[in-house]
Parts: sequence; C-alpha cells; structure tokens
Amino acid sequence: MSRSPVRRPAKRIREALRDRRARAAQILIQLRQTYGEARTELDYENPFQLLVSVILSAQATDVSVNLAGPALYSRFPDAESLAAADAEEVMGLISSIGLYRTKARNIVRTAQILTGKHGGEVPETMEELLELPGVGRKTANVVLGVLYGVPSIAVDTHVGRLARRLGFSREDNPDKVELDLQRVLPPEQWVYAHHALILHGRRVCTARRPACGACVLADYCPSRNAFG
Repeated sequence: MSRSPVRRPAKRIREALRDRRARAAQILIQLRQTYGEARTELDYENPFQLLVSVILSAQATDVSVNLAGPALYSRFPDAESLAAADAEEVMGLISSIGLYRTKARNIVRTAQILTGKHGGEVPETMEELLELPGVGRKTANVVLGVLYGVPSIAVDTHVGRLARRLGFSREDNPDKVELDLQRVLPPEQWVYAHHALILHGRRVCTARRPACGACVLADYCPSRNAFG
C-alpha cells in the first residue's frame, strides 16, 4: 500500500527546514571566525544611553549617532534631565541625524515616561518597551538582547536583506523575517546572529554591490551567483 500523498509536502517542508538549519549552523561558524564576538557599534555608557541611541539610529547610521551622542549625553546624562528638556534644544544637539525633529520629541517623551512610570530605568519587557515613543519591535529587541541578554533577533535592513539572500526568508515584513530566522537559528545565537549579520551586511553583503567573491558565506549562500 502506497503512502498517502498528503504527507509528502509535510516531509519536504521538514527536510527543507533541516537544510536551512544545517546551513545556518555553518554560517554562524564562519561569522564567528570572521567577526569574533560581534556586538553593537553604538557607543553607550549605561542603559539609558543605549535606548536613546537605538531610537536615534532608526534610518540613520551608527556613526552619525555616535558623533552626536557625546554632546547630547553631556547635556542630558539621564532620563530625569532629558525629561525636563526643551525639544528644540534637543533638536539642535542631534540635527546631524536623520529625522532629528521627530526623534527629539520621541526621546524627550520617552524620558518622561521612563521617569514617571519606571523610576528612570529602562524596562525589561517587550510590552513595556513598545509603549515608549520611537520604540518599535526592532529597537526593543536590540535593547532586550544587549542589556538583558534576552534571546532576540532585531531585524533591520541589513538583517532582512541577508535573511532573504541566504534563503532563510522570503518576507519583506521585518516581523515575519524575525519569525523565519527564529525557526532556523537556536535561541542562544539570536543576539549574536543579529550583530554579526549587520556587520557582514555593512562590510561585504551590501545592498547594491555585494562582494560575493570575498564572502566567507558564499559556499552556503543560494544567491552567490545572482550578482554580476
């Protein structure tokens, strides 16, 4: 008696998932050999500064945030001082960062919520972080992973692009890409994978001209021949 054809798609799905997980394991090995203990490139001295810097880094470079950071944090070193700040003054301190007007208002309001609701401390849960102005799921994941060691994958443009090129996701929605990556990566590697993929996306697998010939992941990448 032949097997029911209904089971075949499920079997193929399981086999494809095993293949993606095996490739992901090899990719993680290569990333560690190349980037060591990759971590955020944002400069910060305490949880408050990291939260604010991650908010400021949306649609901006870490370099621009790091350049603006010293003046901002010298003037407003904690949530209490930023909560009492005039948004116009904050705008002047971060005017070199993209979307600085909106971000200035967001970080002032965030500081007010931190002061009024959390004793000036950065929350430790996704739900509480998402209540803060300027904090989306990506920002919350970065904060949770970096500050509190919570297994999390923050999907920015680099992580999303590499997830698709490496054949781990077909999605454009960051939340869906996050779920796809969670299926192929072990939880204890989520935070590291986020940082390492960002570095690889910035330095090698760039948006316009990926350097496939110099890529340590080429042997495991289904997109390696897709760029002339």
